[in-house]
Amino acid sequence: MTYRDFPMPERLRGHARDWLDAGGTVGEPAPAKLSATVMLLRPAADGPEVFVLRRASTMAFAADMLAFPGGGVDVRDADPGVPWTGPSPEEWAARLSTPVDEARELVIAAAREVFEECGVLLAGPDADSVVADLTDPAWDDERDALLAREQSFAELLIRRSLVLRTDLLELRAHWTTPECEPKRYNTRFFVARLPEGQLADDRSSEAAEVLWATPERLLAAQEAGEHRMLPPTRVMIEQLARARSLDEALTPAPQVWPVMPWPVEHDDALWMRAPIDDRGDGLPPAGALDVPTTGSELL
Repeated sequence: MTYRDFPMPERLRGHARDWLDAGGTVGEPAPAKLSATVMLLRPAADGPEVFVLRRASTMAFAADMLAFPGGGVDVRDADPGVPWTGPSPEEWAARLSTPVDEARELVIAAAREVFEECGVLLAGPDADSVVADLTDPAWDDERDALLAREQSFAELLIRRSLVLRTDLLELRAHWTTPECEPKRYNTRFFVARLPEGQLADDRSSEAAEVLWATPERLLAAQEAGEHRMLPPTRVMIEQLARARSLDEALTPAPQVWPVMPWPVEHDDALWMRAPIDDRGDGLPPAGALDVPTTGSELL
């Protein structure tokens, strides 16, 4: 198996130390909540840009870290009444390696979260169009009603005579929070193009700031200590940086294997180790030779 080690973020060191001191277990690990996150991309003069937010310092998970819009599955994301076009729940189940009901939840959660957090709606009147103008303040009211759980995503789409465009999403990765953490997520990473005419905004209370930037700029900023990222975010941005065009950046991963890091200690430091190859792709359980490698990037 090939491994990659990431420097341990300071906020995670306490739980990691407790886990290591207890021999790799501190009771039963917390359940990992099913969740989805979306890498929104748009064209720019210097190449594709990705939308990121710096999570507020008050957040219980990944505080002050750069992240993509996303969050946990809501119970109403399981609603089979969501108007749907594009790959079916059954097709998504095959892509996600999950039961159909769970696939439906993940895809709906991805679309709902990106609308709640930055006002981008991956839906339209039909299978060939998207809502192009969301500047009417009524759309902010729709977002607020979703956040307050006063309506479901299905109710919003039905009332607006819209259909969810699942063809606008592609699957890129599957990461799960380490077992040493008290708050854990079982997360699928999707990628999507910013729909023409729409804007991503900064209304989310979960974000201290938001920005569009090229992957290269974000990686350089992290190396300079200007931003911090958890390993999955770093790996996703590295993958985007290798894309030669926006279309290539929007392509689905050919194979997605689940990745769950764990703490290790060496060279007088704590690290987060993940079973991934040099492209950041998750490896199957029976991988290559056991050759650990140490990453040098800052977190």
